[in-house]
Amino acid sequence: MPDFKDYTVEVVPRMAIQEFIHKHHYSHNTNGIQGLECFALFAPGNFGIPKMVGAMMYAIPSMPNTAKAYNPINPDRCVELRRLVCIDDTPKNAESFFIAQTIKWLRQNTDYEVIISFADKQYGHTGVIYRASNFEFVGETGAGRVLMVDGREYHSRSLSQPIKPYSRRIRARWEAKDPDVFFKKRKSKNRYVYYLNKGIKKKIKRLKKA
Repeated sequence: MPDFKDYTVEVVPRMAIQEFIHKHHYSHNTNGIQGLECFALFAPGNFGIPKMVGAMMYAIPSMPNTAKAYNPINPDRCVELRRLVCIDDTPKNAESFFIAQTIKWLRQNTDYEVIISFADKQYGHTGVIYRASNFEFVGETGAGRVLMVDGREYHSRSLSQPIKPYSRRIRARWEAKDPDVFFKKRKSKNRYVYYLNKGIKKKIKRLKKA
């Protein structure tokens, strides 16, 4: 593994990484993500000024029943790794290093017990980085659909969240039959789980066998 001694991982406000994710992540958006913990990966930069080369966002699981499915004992201690991106010229294994540092921080500073994440096969991602980071592969989601708005992807639930202004705008355009708002079929996703402590893993495994 390359030497990352000069790289740092820092907890940052959502706004510090949002535009970076919009620019570099394949989704190009953070809409609908209820962020809990955000991190930035910094590499040495010009004149000794660190340069942001990666961003990560842990959030409330995107689907209401996901937390109960993966941590039925303490659903509120289940988080989803919703966004992870590093720029193309980072060294090999930069993402693994980044994930490892954030997991270490979560263990030391939160009471989260289970991390879930999904590798999007629609974009050619199978989850190699998660396997390399000791996540467990637990199967695939069903094939689904995604809401397209002006060429960007949104979760299908974006049409039914009236409390959010952007959702109301999308709903109005959908009802007006705007051709730039439509659903598109998508491939399934690979599902991965990481247990932040062995105790909760054993308890959940026993519960599921009962």
